[in-house]
Amino acid sequence: MIWNKRNSGNGRFRTVQLVVLMGLLTAFASACGNGSASSSQPAAGKAEETAAAAVKPPSVLNYGYIGTNKLNFPGGAEGWGFYKGIIQEELKKYGITEVKLTAFPNGPDQSESLISGRLDIGSLGDTPALLARSTGAKTRAITQGATESIGYLIGKKGGPTSIADLKGKTVAIQKGSFMHRYIAGLVKEQKVPDVKFIHMLRPDGEAALSRGEVDAMTNSAIFALKQIEQGYPLIDDATKHPNLIGTSITVVSEDYLKKFPGFQKVWNEARLKAYKDLASKPDEYYQFLSQLNGFTPELNKQVSPISTIKDVNFTDDGVKLLEGTKQFLVDEKLAEKDFDLNQWILK
Repeated sequence: MIWNKRNSGNGRFRTVQLVVLMGLLTAFASACGNGSASSSQPAAGKAEETAAAAVKPPSVLNYGYIGTNKLNFPGGAEGWGFYKGIIQEELKKYGITEVKLTAFPNGPDQSESLISGRLDIGSLGDTPALLARSTGAKTRAITQGATESIGYLIGKKGGPTSIADLKGKTVAIQKGSFMHRYIAGLVKEQKVPDVKFIHMLRPDGEAALSRGEVDAMTNSAIFALKQIEQGYPLIDDATKHPNLIGTSITVVSEDYLKKFPGFQKVWNEARLKAYKDLASKPDEYYQFLSQLNGFTPELNKQVSPISTIKDVNFTDDGVKLLEGTKQFLVDEKLAEKDFDLNQWILK
């Protein structure tokens, strides 16, 4: 319909304006009344549900971790969360209907898969994660799940028994691992010359040590303790050198964060829920670890106590250890280039 100004008149037009304005004011007053304290929580809940529905990440999340086992789960809060389905249930709220877990023998291999896009997220030692970032890998660190990763130096039977004895000797290491950082830092700290490092994965290193083909090897806690029980000498461990202790990091690709903005918050909330559950069931958790690695629940309780699992994504002490490790890698020319740690960490 076309209005004729002469026929309608300005008075009628103003009347219509006034009616509309009064209607808007009434609606606004009604909305303000509904925003009382008694109804604010449901409104907030609906807002969160709307935000969750708005996020449409890929339906499959590809997650990597270090270590192989018949159950195909890592340890820690992440592993428990996957084992119990806690993390999967939280992720389903955002349309992620499947989580594919892939085990890797070491951190560098996992980093390569993350860089290539075969993984979206992965948990690994801090050293390989830092080294990957130093090469320009587009990753962000979203969780530092543990800050007490201990490297052990195990000697062959009848071989070296002190750090000084390593002069001119051969040590099997997992190149690029937190144990690599530990032994490299130890040798430098103790000024031991002519130590030769050769890269071997843990099973190969253990076999070479038993045959006397290497003089010593680095190993992680539970496997090192088994060697000690078998009569291999413990030369040193990182508990004597707090600055050489490693940490565990969860990193996610920047490409995935573009597909799922705010994923770090969702992940850490799901992880915290898993942590609280395992902390309430310690016996069941240690039995779970026993199924993963084949060692007794008692030994797992000794080397992997629940108290070492963090219930926050980053701590000041943990970040300090990260900074120290990064600087060492840069100073020793193990890292390709330096970078700002604060620009890497995503809280």
